[in-house]
Amino acid sequence: MSDTAADQLFLGRQPILDREQRLVAYELLFRNGTRNSAEVTDGVQATATVIANAFSELGVEAALGNCRGFINVDEAFLFSDMLELLPRHAVVLEILETVPPSAAVVERCAALKAAGFTLALDDVIQLEPEFADLLALVEIVKVDIQPLSRVQLMQLVMKLKPLGKQLLAEKVDSREQMEQCLKLGFTLFQGYYFAKPTIIAGKKLDHSQLSLMKLMGLLLSDADSSELETALKPEPGLTVNLLRMTNSVGAGSTEKITSLRHAITVLGRRQLQRWLQLLVFASGSQSGSVNPLLLMAATRGRLMELLAAELSPGDAALADQAFMAGIMSLMPALVGLPINEIVTPLGLSGTVRDALCDGSGPLGQMLRLAENSESGELAQLAESLSRLPGLGPKALNRAQTQALQWANSIGQETPSN
Repeated sequence: MSDTAADQLFLGRQPILDREQRLVAYELLFRNGTRNSAEVTDGVQATATVIANAFSELGVEAALGNCRGFINVDEAFLFSDMLELLPRHAVVLEILETVPPSAAVVERCAALKAAGFTLALDDVIQLEPEFADLLALVEIVKVDIQPLSRVQLMQLVMKLKPLGKQLLAEKVDSREQMEQCLKLGFTLFQGYYFAKPTIIAGKKLDHSQLSLMKLMGLLLSDADSSELETALKPEPGLTVNLLRMTNSVGAGSTEKITSLRHAITVLGRRQLQRWLQLLVFASGSQSGSVNPLLLMAATRGRLMELLAAELSPGDAALADQAFMAGIMSLMPALVGLPINEIVTPLGLSGTVRDALCDGSGPLGQMLRLAENSESGELAQLAESLSRLPGLGPKALNRAQTQALQWANSIGQETPSN
């Protein structure tokens, strides 16, 4: 793999959810920043190598956790030997709509299926007879619902149903579309519909979550221990948890922690902040699964923290603020309120507030970069990256992978960090 290929590759990702709105997969968007349609096989080969290496070098496989990674496969990549280096249990090969259903393509897909790969057909909007053989080999059919009317979508599903395929609705962007697809029997969904306030209606942050946010704001603005103690006092559940954890952390010590102020001192502010941040996500989970939006917020926060560390090594305060800005940026979608209304009572520091409310400063630029990496919009991603000198695609990819890994560990029943 040439360094230039690695340095020019962007990794984007989009969540894929099941019928219960649990996160089950990501579509991994590998984009070669310098490639355009004029380049042929050499470019594809370089990209294929990079994708294969991403699973070992970047640890993408580990970062996916229990989720699978859907990977776009064009015709040239389909016939590349590199494809077989990918971990078959961790990926779904998404055959793009541009791949012609020729005899050679069908034969190659049959061989990949026999080798243990799961195949999906991308962007299906109608059943064309020439795709029958290819369709027989895939397990998942991705239906682009945008250009279809309700009747057209219903007719397409009625034709697909007897084939026994798993149906994935992509570009779902409203609650109505989501409900229609659920009724029609789709089992997988892709899009940011779950990040819209209407979808999360009834899942507003409860009192203790707002208290956690308030406490994090106090920690970031270096409030003294008595202020932290006052904020914790009305929260008996949090207080008990804090004392329990502090006693277990200082298990070797002979003194027992009895007061809140004592606990705050023993635990230390940074530890306390990490614990609170984890609690925000733990309290947003139901029946052992984490709300995908909270998981997205955790990933974004961790990504921004890592980017801050890359840009200003040793600046712990900037890294903490970046984490806070990242997780707070998704709160409007979660609680259905404008960011200004959420930020005001939390007493957040000026830097974090400016990044969230105006998108200004280095934190604002990092936030834009994080958002663009999630949407997979290559042009905006490249532009955001150019505004942060000192950060390249390689560092961004590494940080994204580490952030995913960290967020997935929160999603497990027993957080590992």
